[in-house]
Amino acid sequence: MLTPENVVYTARATARGGRAGHVRTEDGIIDVDLAAPPETGGPGGAANPELLFAAGYAACYQNAFERVAKKEGVDASESRVSAEVGFGRDTERGFAISVVLRAGVPGVPVEEVRRLMAAAHEVCPYSKATRGNIPVELVPEAA
Repeated sequence: MLTPENVVYTARATARGGRAGHVRTEDGIIDVDLAAPPETGGPGGAANPELLFAAGYAACYQNAFERVAKKEGVDASESRVSAEVGFGRDTERGFAISVVLRAGVPGVPVEEVRRLMAAAHEVCPYSKATRGNIPVELVPEAA
């Protein structure tokens, strides 16, 4: 188990009503209604846990990607990372998620992006948290 030696920040959020409820962070920066997407039988039109996870993972991984690239002497300041979080039935336990991370850097060959993505995947806290728990696919793209 990976545990921070010194916690310097703690995010706090409270949800009520589950997927058809509301979630708010302690500081009020996130304060959103939740609704299941139409693909799962919900009404849509609001955030859902997968959207929030995708946004958080994309931002965290983007930061790790830029840091790794900088260390390798690659300018990734114009890079982009997207996270796709899939949700569906898991035959063993009910439901599960999967992730596809896509990244591209203008002017950087796809094979170099692939190498940087693999390195970022080793240091990103979200990647560490999900490793061995859910499938995460890394997809380098031309930008």
